[in-house]
Amino acid sequence: MIPTCNEPARERWGGPEGSGLSERSEFTGSRSAPPIAPEDGGRFSERRPRVHVTPRFLLESGELLQFVRQAYFLDGELNERRDNLVVVFHALTGSADAAGDWWKEVVGPGRALDTTRYAVLCANLLGSCYGSTGPAERPGQPFPRVGTRDMARLVYALVRELEVESVALAVGGSLGGMVALEWAASFPALTRSTLAFAAPAAHTAAAIGWNHVQRRMIRAAGEEGLEIARMVGMLTYRTADELEGRFGRRRDGEGFEVGAYLSRHGQKLRARFDTTSYLALLDAMDAHDVGRGRDGVARALRAVRGRLTGVGIPGDLLYSDADVRRWTAAAGAEYREIRSIHGHDAFLLEGAQVAALVGEALTAAEDQRRPVALGRPA
Repeated sequence: MIPTCNEPARERWGGPEGSGLSERSEFTGSRSAPPIAPEDGGRFSERRPRVHVTPRFLLESGELLQFVRQAYFLDGELNERRDNLVVVFHALTGSADAAGDWWKEVVGPGRALDTTRYAVLCANLLGSCYGSTGPAERPGQPFPRVGTRDMARLVYALVRELEVESVALAVGGSLGGMVALEWAASFPALTRSTLAFAAPAAHTAAAIGWNHVQRRMIRAAGEEGLEIARMVGMLTYRTADELEGRFGRRRDGEGFEVGAYLSRHGQKLRARFDTTSYLALLDAMDAHDVGRGRDGVARALRAVRGRLTGVGIPGDLLYSDADVRRWTAAAGAEYREIRSIHGHDAFLLEGAQVAALVGEALTAAEDQRRPVALGRPA
């Protein structure tokens, strides 16, 4: 039997008033989160994340969460100057286990994010279900809306506890790229280089439309709806050329191979992920707008002091390269591309191209190495 992606937590949320960062967070290194189901649906990782607890956390909406959990991995060690930290943000159904699961070609000894040189931090995002606080903790009870800004600020609480005043690199793709942009805008003096793969500065109408369809499927059919939503998602993550080359019109029993492929992905997600967390993260993506309350995207991102790079993927059906070009031009940021038949998922599948871009971003971070005062959110 495959376990669910989260176990009920003993913590609670709620409370009338308070500041999200008014009390020091607590490390609970002796505790561990549930084992993590891999993205490919294979065997569960033996690695168990540590859990960080923030006693009080005020959301952008004004609602207060109490005893907020973050499951995280810290691979590698901080150096004496504590300026070699890399912060990685995962995508929609990812986990904190970048090094052991979904980005293992990029993170590890001798890889682009070399854990013999850098300390690589990846936390399970707020609202997800791999050990962090989210709606899966309290089935049937309401959970407040969370956004990418909240996700970035909660990871900041963890980084602050690590006593890191200058982050070498913040990096993520898709939802993780959106959180990376929020991270850069919220803490413009903190990070020497930020790299966002296949991510818009504000969620687009087309992407909101895709999420609307997935949301309706889940609300109509529950867990079976989650399977169908994943199939729809997969059609936006890959390209028509890839599917044609892989499957063509070959049949699988009474159906087609491409249909069986999509069904397998739906079944795998249903087995490893929580439906309410999926909905919460869709809502966070739709609400994403790095320019909200900051006089627009250009002003929000031009305030970033470190190098800022957006990576577009020509042929990406979910977030086009034009979407990325638009915000990089507005922000005066660097623009790079991944060329791939895979489309959106290229940031997970094109290891060599991703490694080269990460290496370029880290070189820029080393060039900008300097003492930086850890600022409050912008």
